[in-house]
Amino acid sequence: MKIGFIGLGIMGAPMAQHLLAAGHEMFVRTRSKVPEALQGAKVCATNTEVARSADITFLMLPDTPDVEQVLFGKDGVAAGLAKGKTVVDMSSISPIETKRFASEVNKLGADYLDAPVSGGEVGAKAASLTIMVGGPETVFERVKPLFALMGKNITLVGGNGDGQTTKVANQIIVALNIAAVGEALLFASKAGADPAKVRQALMGGFAASRILEVHGERMIKRTFAPGFRIALHQKDLGLALAGAKALDVALPQTASAAQLMQSCAAQGWDQLDHSALVKALEHMAAHQVAPDAA
Repeated sequence: MKIGFIGLGIMGAPMAQHLLAAGHEMFVRTRSKVPEALQGAKVCATNTEVARSADITFLMLPDTPDVEQVLFGKDGVAAGLAKGKTVVDMSSISPIETKRFASEVNKLGADYLDAPVSGGEVGAKAASLTIMVGGPETVFERVKPLFALMGKNITLVGGNGDGQTTKVANQIIVALNIAAVGEALLFASKAGADPAKVRQALMGGFAASRILEVHGERMIKRTFAPGFRIALHQKDLGLALAGAKALDVALPQTASAAQLMQSCAAQGWDQLDHSALVKALEHMAAHQVAPDAA
């Protein structure tokens, strides 16, 4: 199959690599150097050329304005679309704008899926991402074999926009869990207990979670190199709070987590992994869960 891929960042590059390794012909557009693992891909001069060359064009971009620009801006994907082509946006963006983007793409005779992912850089490299899809079932079934090259838990949630809504819900849960683990380990450390042993004990009980396992270890070992940056998670919580306002829903804990991330941003920590949210809690307590690595 002829596949286009736009957005070869921390997540996009390994995702594209899995598709290329499966033998598909790939067309890419990137402002930076093409990663070594993607040297077999054909580099296009414009996003229009990518869409014109490919049967299915994947997007993996930072935010809603980026997706809109790539789709509908100068030399955008839309100009290369025609009947029978498909756009699959795997970015995490606004559900409301996603519905508009899908409608505009459909008017051109092309199909659209929103398919945001969870699992971070680790999941992207291991092809174990959770993929939450919104769009027509017939289109989903056509693209599903490609999703299976990038992820394990692949679910068609509903129509266009529902994939993005699911991702926002995911980000709410993840953010609140990171904050909870951070508070628990900070409390334990300040009380004089060994946070590593506390975490080990908690992993065997009802408090066990993937966040405690992975990000709890990051907090203790002070390994905050980004798998998923605070700045991106901050953007996702902004989508959650904007959606909540439109729906007249109160999300007080989400707002609290968003403020902790804002505190991190104010300290210049927003390019760190989102597990570094604990640093905002530590700053308020004047105490670290564990000493920084020497």
